[in-house]
Amino acid sequence: MSRLTPTPHPNLLVGAGTGDDAAIWQLSEDRAIVSTADFITPVVDDARTWGRVAAANAVSDVYAMGGTPLFALNLVGWNVDELPTDLLGEVLAGGTEIALEGGFVVAGGHTIDDPEPKYGMSVTGEVDPRRMLTNAGLRPGQDLILTKPLGIGIITTAIKADRAPLEVAGAAVLSMTRLNAAASAAALDAGATGCTDVTGFGLLGHLGRMAQESGVSVTLEVDAVPFIEGARELAESGLIPGGTRRNWAWIGDQIDTGSMDETTVLMLADAQTSGGLIFGVDPGETASVVQRLASGGNTAAVVGRTAAGAGRITLS
Repeated sequence: MSRLTPTPHPNLLVGAGTGDDAAIWQLSEDRAIVSTADFITPVVDDARTWGRVAAANAVSDVYAMGGTPLFALNLVGWNVDELPTDLLGEVLAGGTEIALEGGFVVAGGHTIDDPEPKYGMSVTGEVDPRRMLTNAGLRPGQDLILTKPLGIGIITTAIKADRAPLEVAGAAVLSMTRLNAAASAAALDAGATGCTDVTGFGLLGHLGRMAQESGVSVTLEVDAVPFIEGARELAESGLIPGGTRRNWAWIGDQIDTGSMDETTVLMLADAQTSGGLIFGVDPGETASVVQRLASGGNTAAVVGRTAAGAGRITLS
C-alpha cells in the first residue's frame, strides 16, 4: 500500500490513508456512500455456515463506519474440478440469509475458477457524513467498549485440526454469524466517533492503529476482555494460528505488556473472523450502552480507556 499514490478528492471523506474499514464518498451534506469488499477461505466445515460467516464478516465493515448496508455483490473463487456447484449453492444461500437478516440485497456478483475456495462480498451502504465512525475518531478520556468475545482465530484453527470441542466450535460460529448492526447503532446513539471492527489484525492490531490515527494512548484492562470459553485451553495446547503470531510481530513494539504472559498477549493479538466492534464513548454514556447491548443478547465489555498520547497501548 505504501507504493500507491493517493488520489485526493474533496468527496472522498475516508480512503486508504487511515487504515479504515471502508471507503466513504460524500454525496451531499447528509448522505455518503460506504463501500467495502472482503472475502475469506473456509473457516468451518459446513458450506452454508461458511457463507453466513463470510457475509457477516464482509458487511461488518459498513457497520464499523456507522453505515447501513444497501446491497452486496458476491465474490467467489471456486474449484470447479473438485467441488460440486450444489455446494456453492449452499455457500451463496448462507450469504443470502445474512443479507435478509441485515436488510440488504444481494444484487449479483462475480465468480472465478480457483484451486482454493473463497467467498465474500463487496458491500455498498450509506452513512450520514456528520455521524460517521472512523479509525481516527477516538478522543482522550473515553471508555472503550468491545462487543464480541475474542478467540475466533484459535478456535477455527482447532476446528481445522479436528480438535475443537463441539460446544466451543458452536460458540464461535454463533459469534461469527452475529451481525454488528445493533452495536453500531448503540455506538452512534451514544455519540461515538471512533470505531473499528476486530478482524484479521486482532484486538491489539486494530486498536493500535486506532490509537495512532486518533492521537491517543490506551490502557487495556486485560481481565475485562472477554474470550470464548475454551479458547485459552486450545491456545495453551499450541493451537495458535500463524496470522496471530504475525500480528504480534507487527504490533509488539507499540505495546507495553508489563507482566502479561505470552499466551495472554497472543490471545489479545488473535486474528479474528467477523469479530465485534470496539469504540470509544464518554464515561457518562458507558452504563447505558452496556445495558442496551446486553439486553439485546450482545456481549458488551468495558475493556479500557483512552488518554492523550501517541498511540501506545499499556496492558494492565
